[in-house]
Amino acid sequence: MIFAKIDFINLLPFYTYIKKNIRSSRIKAVINYKKSYPADINKKFKKRQIDAAIISSIASKNCKCLDLAIVAKNEVDSVLALKETKYEKDYQSDTSNALAKVLGIEGKIIIGDKALYHFYNSKEQNFVDLAQEWKKRYNLPFVFARLCFNSHEKELKKLSKGFLGTKVKIPSYILEKYAKRSSLSKKEILNYLDKISYEMNYKEKRALKLFLKLSNKIGQ
Repeated sequence: MIFAKIDFINLLPFYTYIKKNIRSSRIKAVINYKKSYPADINKKFKKRQIDAAIISSIASKNCKCLDLAIVAKNEVDSVLALKETKYEKDYQSDTSNALAKVLGIEGKIIIGDKALYHFYNSKEQNFVDLAQEWKKRYNLPFVFARLCFNSHEKELKKLSKGFLGTKVKIPSYILEKYAKRSSLSKKEILNYLDKISYEMNYKEKRALKLFLKLSNKIGQ
């Protein structure tokens, strides 16, 4: 199975779970080899170059998906639109760009580790948190990505069920690695992860349906 990996902090719990629970060194090697950013993984998934991935919500329409997702209940800190700048897409994220358009928010879009660094190090709040803005307008969480598959449904259902049923503790050495890479503290990383959930229930499914409907209306 070729499973593409988005190497962002928000998926640290999931890949920590995989590392602990998948014994096959070959599968682990494939997951690590197929690293990329969300927009690139979306394209590879659509071309069936990979079997499964957590792909952007905007690209998941009409795909076979499970109820494992990246969800922000309110603010997310890692998807921002910078104030007093012209609208500029972030090449890494189709969903974040579409969300800004749906919300009618201008500004340069930044996501992932670089957005977290900006959030924790900016002296004033010169940005709009897109997930928080979505929550204000629709009183719903926002689903950024979903686990979707082209094949290996049985194995992926077992994997997602195991992950969602487990409270994952991230080892200190892994936190240290990502802290060094992102220039964040381990505490900042853990505070951020507290704002992320991974299961799609009724509200999350309703939110995703609304987002896809609104994005389709504006041609996204």
